[in-house]
Amino acid sequence: MLDEDDYASLRTLLVFALEGSTVRGAALVATTAAEPHPRACGWTVRGGWLHPMDTAELQQAVTPCPGVPAVRREVYRAPALPQITDDSAH
Repeated sequence: MLDEDDYASLRTLLVFALEGSTVRGAALVATTAAEPHPRACGWTVRGGWLHPMDTAELQQAVTPCPGVPAVRREVYRAPALPQITDDSAH
């Protein structure tokens, strides 16, 4: 759950990543807190849009560092997000 300030920060970071003039690479990882099996999915930013992350790459990203107490998350492929273009709006 995001409060208003967290949501504003997330929105700002997404716009910054998707705009693309200064960001070379970015990823968005969404996780649940549900116990006993928290889950994670993720997207990478390419060509100004979010694309589902490879699950092996995502697993590596969410695996805790050795010796660090953290929850292991089950990873799954993120859904594809349709990109609406100016052409498809007509």
